[in-house]
Amino acid sequence: MVAATETTKSQSSKEQALILWFEEVGIVDVPLVGGKNASLGEMIRQLTAKGVRVPTGFATTAYAYRYFVKEAGLEERLRELFSDLDVEDMNNLRVRGKQARSLILNTPFPEDLRTAIAESYLKLCERYGVTTEFCDRFEPEYQEECKEKSQAVDVAVRSSATAEDLPDASFAGQQETYLNVYGVMDVLDACHRCFASIFTDRAISYRTLKGFDHFEVALSVGVQKMVRSDLASSGVMFSIDTETGFKNAALVTAAYGLGENVVQGAVNPDEYFVFKPTLKDGYRPILEKRLGSKEIKMIYDIGGSKLTKNVSVSEPEQVKYAINDEEILQLARWGCIIEDHYSEVRGVYTPMDIEWAKDGETGDLYIVQARPETVQSQKSKSVLKSYQLKGTSEVAVTGRAVGEMIGQGKAKVILDVHKIDEFEPGEVLVTNKTDPDWEPIMKRASAIVTNQGGRTCHAAIIAREMGIPAIVGCGDATGVLKSGQEVTVSCSEGEEGRVYEGLVPFEVQETQLENLPTTRTKILMNVGNPEEAFGLAAIPCDGVGLARLEFIIANHIKVHPLALLNFDKLEDATVKREIYKMTYLYERKADFFVDKLARGVAMIAAAFYPKPVVLRMSDFKSNEYANLLGGQQFEPKEENPMIGWRGASRYYDENYAEAYGLECQAIKRVRDDMGLTNVIPMVPFCRTPDEGRKVLAEMEKHGLKRGENGLQVYVMCEIPSNVILADQFSEVFDGFSIGSNDLTQLTLGLDRDSALVAHIFDERNDGVKEMVRMVIEKAKKNGRKIGICGQAPSDYPEFAKFLVELGIDSMSLNPDSVMKTLLMVAEVEAQQG
Repeated sequence: MVAATETTKSQSSKEQALILWFEEVGIVDVPLVGGKNASLGEMIRQLTAKGVRVPTGFATTAYAYRYFVKEAGLEERLRELFSDLDVEDMNNLRVRGKQARSLILNTPFPEDLRTAIAESYLKLCERYGVTTEFCDRFEPEYQEECKEKSQAVDVAVRSSATAEDLPDASFAGQQETYLNVYGVMDVLDACHRCFASIFTDRAISYRTLKGFDHFEVALSVGVQKMVRSDLASSGVMFSIDTETGFKNAALVTAAYGLGENVVQGAVNPDEYFVFKPTLKDGYRPILEKRLGSKEIKMIYDIGGSKLTKNVSVSEPEQVKYAINDEEILQLARWGCIIEDHYSEVRGVYTPMDIEWAKDGETGDLYIVQARPETVQSQKSKSVLKSYQLKGTSEVAVTGRAVGEMIGQGKAKVILDVHKIDEFEPGEVLVTNKTDPDWEPIMKRASAIVTNQGGRTCHAAIIAREMGIPAIVGCGDATGVLKSGQEVTVSCSEGEEGRVYEGLVPFEVQETQLENLPTTRTKILMNVGNPEEAFGLAAIPCDGVGLARLEFIIANHIKVHPLALLNFDKLEDATVKREIYKMTYLYERKADFFVDKLARGVAMIAAAFYPKPVVLRMSDFKSNEYANLLGGQQFEPKEENPMIGWRGASRYYDENYAEAYGLECQAIKRVRDDMGLTNVIPMVPFCRTPDEGRKVLAEMEKHGLKRGENGLQVYVMCEIPSNVILADQFSEVFDGFSIGSNDLTQLTLGLDRDSALVAHIFDERNDGVKEMVRMVIEKAKKNGRKIGICGQAPSDYPEFAKFLVELGIDSMSLNPDSVMKTLLMVAEVEAQQG
């Protein structure tokens, strides 16, 4: 163990030390041991008591690096070497970088520095003891060598520059890291190579780009006990959504083996979203789980010529999540603790970029690195910028969207980093994956497209930092796209990024968010796609007035609920096989429906929490239900589905009630398990108050009792009977939401889908307006909330003015209409006084 006197050194003695243990340093010591090592020390000292586990170790200091450079007279020779440095000239950069690294590698460490590193490593071995038990896991011919090496502790040797992990510049991956290092000589060699890596091509280029003096930056080396994640899993966690900057969600990624593959983008990891506010209150709010392919894993290369190697992951492992729900939640809790601590220390909200690992021998989780997130935290909060395509074309490639932007140019396919000098400014970089060696050209790209990687891979991180769109994990982009081909890279259409053929027109809109007026009338938003919710939450509004379950069912579930409940009775063998492939992770197939629906709803509810999210229960017509996978077997043929078996009438019908129960179970999970009690279910197409009572009874069977746990239930006002009987409906429900499309259709007696009568369809018709006036007056008389979620206020400013004058409580608008309607409503209210 480290002696107590070693952990209580004065600041002056620390500044002259060659070695400092992590327990001796904290966040204020970045100038002494760099950002990475200072952060490890800070967590060990301040967060261990809060349950955060961090492997310990020691660091060579910035003083040790400068001492080495000074003793050998290296600075003058390096300055001369860089006198004609041109980072825009790839060949010049490559030659100068190689010469600088050779100069350092060919200069021996001073003897006292070698001794300090060696002695500290031996003390680390004493702290962790010696074990050879895990050697039995290897092939017999490797077990002896394993036992020999196990007399020394396995460590990670990582570079930590003094200009690193800053709030506005990450410097992530600029210098080298070495994993599975054993023995004194190997540790010394790895430290020496880390010193030399301060002059990697990428580090030289990045410092120049960020305006740092090469000779003002010093390098510390961290020597940290390895976590045996080669026998388990590891990944990256951000305490903020990396794409939208939504700060209430933590993103956890996970893959098998050592974490380098996730960081480098060599593997497509699992992704999990956790909602931080209710997590802190003791709930289990895993909002989303997305399975990654996880085709390879990095493990120790026992008996091999390298320190690590990649091996294939078996198919059964690929189709399972790399960590379980308890581990996801534990990591997210630690993410909250780390973020809260750094925010308190810095005096400003500080989202974090965290690396974690699971030890396959003990099953314990560990945090192995943490640094401030450097992209979303630096963005202006006063301007909302949005990109929108103004045309379309054939989609050539799809993958995970990074950065809600659009870029375009000529594609340049490069598979070998040694050929990056062929890249021209403004081109779209297309490659297998990137690592820090690609950075000198990444800043010149208009967009980046890779075959491999997830949202926390190197290409994604650098693209965000450079402010360009990227699509990662495309699979075959380098085979489909050709150099010289004009393409448009769109990351503005949800989480799926699309590469379009040709230069598709697009526009960029900027909205000022400062000094917006406050209105008496609540301005809500219509939201359908859960994937867009975090981004839409940046638009100022008072919540969601209409979240549509149909979108989640049609686009994320795709299977008829009765086909899942009656899986064994399915008559179509092809349909049955297709459903099985989609639901193989679920023993009870109906759980697939509940799980997917709950997550989709939760994403929307979390995005706007604690503001209300009014959730319309499913409102498919029978022909639309029939189009879901397996639906043909369970749906009737109706002549006029628009006014047939839809909405409330399905929910309590013995032929559908069990399927409606799945919807209720999903809502209960969102409210009770995840703590998202801002969800307000709404019943559509409810023809009579008695129907409403029957639906409430069905909901209560599944644990959704109106009034319990703050549960309110609204009803759509879209049938003339809802208006005429509004007093009676007020006894059954807590609020109304006017659906202007159906109300117009049924008031005027026309089919809104018929082109023959389309010219009559107009929400501004006097008959429709009288219906609206009547129901608003009755709702207010009965003390019930009333809003509108139809299209009319978005399309017609005069209709919105009419609603304000009647005193409607809220309007729910399409996202692109929120800002202009807000300003218009403020003006009308001001005129009213």
